[in-house]
Order: sequence, then C-alpha cells, then structure tokens
Amino acid sequence: MKISNIFKSSILGVSGLLTSLVLFAQDKGLDVDIDIKKEPTWYMQPWVWIVGGAVFILLLIGMLKGNKSS
Repeated sequence: MKISNIFKSSILGVSGLLTSLVLFAQDKGLDVDIDIKKEPTWYMQPWVWIVGGAVFILLLIGMLKGNKSS
C-alpha cells in the first residue's frame, strides 16, 4: 500500500513538472523585428520559379520514360 502511494506521488510530481515546463515554454515575451532591407526573398524572384519548373518537368519526363515497358 505504501509503495502505491509513493508511486502516485512521484507520478503526480513528474506530471506537474512537465506541465509547468510546457506552460513556461508557451510564454513568449514581446519580440519586435523591424526589417528595413528592400531585398526580396528568394522565392519571389522569377528565375527561381523558372529553374524549379524546368527541374520538375525534367524529373517528370524521366519518370514517365522510365515506366514504359517494352
């Protein structure tokens, strides 16, 4: 009976500790980030989309030609 109470107390303590850690991790202070550079991000540049589309088409052609049975 005494072991059961010790086990329950330890489980309660560990779960309380983990709960407090999770709640503390969700607490976020004020974070202000001011970005003054005018450089666009990489995915907004047209050449990235063109290269990505070309690679996608080449992969698609390669996979479709590889599946043809003789």
